[in-house]
Amino acid sequence: MQTLREVLKHAQQVGKAVGHFNISDLTLLKAVVEAGRELSVPVIVGASEGERSFMGVRQVAALVQSIRDEFGLPIFLNADHTHTLASAEEVARAGFDSIVFDLSALPFEENVRRTREAVIALKSIHPSMLVEGEIGDIGTGSEIKDAMPDLSKSLTTPEEARQFVAETGIDILAPAVGSMHGMSRSMVQGASKQHLNIERIAAIKESAKVPLTLHGGSGTDDDDFRRAIAAGIAIVHINTELRVAWRQGLQGSLAAHPDEVVPYKLLPPVVASVKEVVESRLKLFNGVALQAGAAHV
Repeated sequence: MQTLREVLKHAQQVGKAVGHFNISDLTLLKAVVEAGRELSVPVIVGASEGERSFMGVRQVAALVQSIRDEFGLPIFLNADHTHTLASAEEVARAGFDSIVFDLSALPFEENVRRTREAVIALKSIHPSMLVEGEIGDIGTGSEIKDAMPDLSKSLTTPEEARQFVAETGIDILAPAVGSMHGMSRSMVQGASKQHLNIERIAAIKESAKVPLTLHGGSGTDDDDFRRAIAAGIAIVHINTELRVAWRQGLQGSLAAHPDEVVPYKLLPPVVASVKEVVESRLKLFNGVALQAGAAHV
């Protein structure tokens, strides 16, 4: 199986992006795996510090490895939004494929210094692990908001991106380019969409010269996704959309079966609800309406 580095390199060469989907239970993981297998495309599953605390660091790593072994699916595991070196070293020892070492809330120079230290420490534990750094402000939390904040003044500049990559040695950069974590109520209802600064993405890609990740992708306009991938985005993170689908699927299942108490009878509609979202995003990120069994990326 190709490494994540090789998958990202090829994706950039052919103008596609790899979908990254956060999981916090087996239901979400099953949905992502089923969609990836049916479409025969690589996928990244992400687990943030909170999600890892719930599932277990070594437990989620073992689950993903078992899927690789059984199905041969190019599925990769990312430690999403990790804020301390101790937590980062734990996932490196557990064999995660990549990590988002996120100190973007700190002053730029401190972010540079501590991210550089983390890169050195993590590569000494797990040399092939890809380390992603983050700069700029894309907000926090994945709850449904009444209105999304305006973070347009906190976008990453091309010079910041160039300096950050050069001084830290990171493999992947997560810049602020107009997206933000969470979704507004109007986004959930389909009445509005999030829009990206495509020109800024292209300028950052030219300056940074490493793969770029789009965080906070939920609720983004489809055409903006296409243009962002063409401009240099190699990984797209989707989380809140999955959580909304998970909740709606569960509510529907409980309503349809008010007397049922068996989890494995209640949860298949939840898997189907989340899988539908994952499939639609994977098709979009790969550029065509893929057919099951066709090899892409």
